[in-house]
Amino acid sequence: MSQTSSSLERERASEDLYRLTAEDIKEPPSGWRQSFRYFGPGLVLSAAVVGSGELIATTALGAQAGFVLLWLVVFSTVVKLAVQIELARWCIATGEPALTGLNRLRPKVGRIGWVNLVWVTAALAKFIQLGGVVGGVVAACSILAPINGDPLSFTSTLVWTIIVVTITVSLQYSTRYNRIERVAVFLVALFSLAIVVVSFGLVPFTPYAYTGDDILGGLGFELPLGSVGAAIAMFGITGIGGDEMTNYTYWCLEKGYARWAGPDDGSEAWRKRADGWIKVMYKDACVSWVVYTFGTIAFFMLGAAVLAPQGIVPKGNDMIVALSRVFTDTLGDWASVVFLVGAVIVLGSTMWASTASNPRQYTNFLGVVGAIDWNDPKARLRWIRAFTVGLPIFWGISYLLLESPVLMVQIGGIASAIFLVALVVAVWHLHNKEIDRRLHGGRAFNAALAISSAAVMLLGVYALLEVFGVSLG
Repeated sequence: MSQTSSSLERERASEDLYRLTAEDIKEPPSGWRQSFRYFGPGLVLSAAVVGSGELIATTALGAQAGFVLLWLVVFSTVVKLAVQIELARWCIATGEPALTGLNRLRPKVGRIGWVNLVWVTAALAKFIQLGGVVGGVVAACSILAPINGDPLSFTSTLVWTIIVVTITVSLQYSTRYNRIERVAVFLVALFSLAIVVVSFGLVPFTPYAYTGDDILGGLGFELPLGSVGAAIAMFGITGIGGDEMTNYTYWCLEKGYARWAGPDDGSEAWRKRADGWIKVMYKDACVSWVVYTFGTIAFFMLGAAVLAPQGIVPKGNDMIVALSRVFTDTLGDWASVVFLVGAVIVLGSTMWASTASNPRQYTNFLGVVGAIDWNDPKARLRWIRAFTVGLPIFWGISYLLLESPVLMVQIGGIASAIFLVALVVAVWHLHNKEIDRRLHGGRAFNAALAISSAAVMLLGVYALLEVFGVSLG
């Protein structure tokens, strides 16, 4: 048995998904139909995005602002897409993951570039944010099946935290991309169904049903006096953040976009292959945008329709409790069970994707600072697995210590917003210095990238002002 295990380990180590060779070259497909079978990184990304920011933070923001800021939900997701695509373009063109390229930006502190220093700060805050995601899953599971009486007693949440973390680590330990992608696709399909059932199937049959006028009113581009803070916070939390953008580069590499383009030999043949796989990435990113924007809108509407009219802006574990009780009180216990199962699926998908992506980033960081050899597949696999075990345990501990999923997710959202500003600066540097000019986007895309960058920079200014206690209302 040990021999079989050792041989499998050697086989895994020899499958280096981050190495570009002429043997892996593959001609890109053309058109949506042929490209469809090569999608995947965007769905793994969607599994990560629709969860912490959507069910917890976006629902809370909907409860605070009501329908009036619905338009901003759509804007906040679409405006960041260009930055994501440009970073992935650099990744396919160079065959390098995000933190490797970001570390080349000066000034540096020792071996660490300034952008990666900002990433380290954001990564520490993400410990707290992902603890909030664990907390959301634990709270929903504990309400569904309480242990020792009170659903949210320390005993019940402790036992469920151990169960949730253990299951997550056990399922993720193999770290194989194909398995991660298949499960992510399954989870995306499940949570899309859950969103439809809860937001569009249950809410209309409660006293808090929304109308067409509510939706149209929310698309009126209004920004009420005193809601600037909530609006910019929403822009920072909803949709894709800087950490998800960096994660996307690892999935693009492991899927094979850069390997199939092959090493950059400067030839026209390489340019055509790289451009073809970049176009596949465009389509993949757009599909993921549709998925996570749909989820964001649905959960915002849940908060705006159900919680805002009651003046409820839940904190701590009360988000899951408040929403589940609304359905129980109006439709019966069965509706609450449907909602809670949906919450487990949505938040569980974020746990799944984050447990896969974060170990890759952390291991890459150890590589860029010289602690390990990132190009050694055995060492890389060993450290990815170590982080796959360790990180969920720390997330669970952080939840048990704080027990406030909404606050925990919002802390991570602010840090992610600040890192996103640094990432925009880095993306423009990589765009100008490291991407073959023959692979640059057209005028329309570059205009979108400029608008996206300006919006993100304004967000960063606000986030920094908030950190130093300067409120804009």
